[in-house]
Amino acid sequence: MELDPVLLSRLQFAFVVSFHAIFPVFTIGLASYIAVLHGLYYKTQNPAWDRLALLWTKVFAVAFGMGVVSGIVMSFQFGTNWSNFSQASANFIGPLLSYEVVTAFFLEAAFLGILLFGRGRVPQGVHLFAAIMVALGTFISTFWILAANSWMHTPAGVELVQGTFRVTSWTEAIFNPSFPFRLAHMAVASFITGGFVVAGVSAWYLLIGRDVEANRKALSMCLWMLLVLTPTQALVGDFHGLNTFEHQPVKLSAMEGNWETRRGAPFLLFALPDQEAQENRFEIGIPYAASLILTHELDGEIPGIIEVPPEEQPPVAIVFWSFRVMVGLGLLMIAVSLLGLYLRRGGRVYRSRPYLQTLRLMSVTPFAAVLAGWITTESGRAPWLVYGMMTHAEGVTPSLTGGMALFTLLGYMAVYAVVFYAGTYYLTRVIRYGMQEEKSEEEMIEDFETPKRPWSATHTPFDDEPSKEGV
Repeated sequence: MELDPVLLSRLQFAFVVSFHAIFPVFTIGLASYIAVLHGLYYKTQNPAWDRLALLWTKVFAVAFGMGVVSGIVMSFQFGTNWSNFSQASANFIGPLLSYEVVTAFFLEAAFLGILLFGRGRVPQGVHLFAAIMVALGTFISTFWILAANSWMHTPAGVELVQGTFRVTSWTEAIFNPSFPFRLAHMAVASFITGGFVVAGVSAWYLLIGRDVEANRKALSMCLWMLLVLTPTQALVGDFHGLNTFEHQPVKLSAMEGNWETRRGAPFLLFALPDQEAQENRFEIGIPYAASLILTHELDGEIPGIIEVPPEEQPPVAIVFWSFRVMVGLGLLMIAVSLLGLYLRRGGRVYRSRPYLQTLRLMSVTPFAAVLAGWITTESGRAPWLVYGMMTHAEGVTPSLTGGMALFTLLGYMAVYAVVFYAGTYYLTRVIRYGMQEEKSEEEMIEDFETPKRPWSATHTPFDDEPSKEGV
């Protein structure tokens, strides 16, 4: 069997970027949460906020480190697997990635050290400022990365001259048509992800009776935030969908499983898309719902996938089902948030063991929803690398063979499996030993003494008798 270097390169990039994406989407929201905790402690001097900040700073340090390592590897693939694209888009993509390093990584690197090791060594105000700067750095990084990615979906401000993209307007290229919607969608997703993780861990601590005061505060904060942001994300997603309908109609049609152009299109709850036959084998849907959502008219016209030739169609089944996984998980998160509001009466939200157990399980759902959304948007762009201007086949490295691509893919999978296991193991250890008991200020400062190794700030009492409770 002949190995396709284009397909394998796409699979490799999909694997690496999926592994990487779960860390930024968590650390962006968590960094802002840590800044809020430091602000509350600075204002109230309540040690509960300080204990929470200490725990989640340790978690942030590990997740941030894993995100940086996986992100660096991801960028290498532009040269190894996609050299034609790298050369063609260097005038635009190159500066944007440089801006991210200069404006975001430098900011985070400068203040992350103060955040991790400045406890008790710098004034509280400086420590708070460092936390705010780290949080700001994560958003600046998101800005540049999503500007580049959005441009690949809705290219603007450039012209393709002899195989090279030349920038005609930096403003139009950076603030391309889909960029504001993608940025808002990812920012809200980051806060939701951080909120559900913190809520899930706080719920576990309440179940085992550890630092009840602090974790009640943490859980209450997260549930109020999720109550607002989960339905907000549905609204932002709707605007994003309307933007996709305008600029990438084929992707939208694949998300809806709509093969033929028609009016009064239903929203399909279930279908079995058959790409070869260009139809769905089985459908269960809500009549007129897709037209109503996308055009705000019951008889609104929805374009069909068959409007473009088969070679320009995305993999419909993947796009169709990943979109429904994302939407389904989003609705589940809204329901859990509303249930939390109902249980607040009489403080049942802190005592209901079924609900607390549900929150523990829900801590992984935002990651699954983000990955499903990422698969939807990236698979829906196929076969275009830069939508309507450059295909995957045109952007791949000419000398790359299928065997080379397969070898590196398997290598990445093996190495990342080890990295993921080690990182997850260390994170669970940090959480398991977190919030053990209230320490004196002197003991807290000792936890953050000058490090002898990079991750000393995440020190946990491994030599102590381990808890019998699992995470």
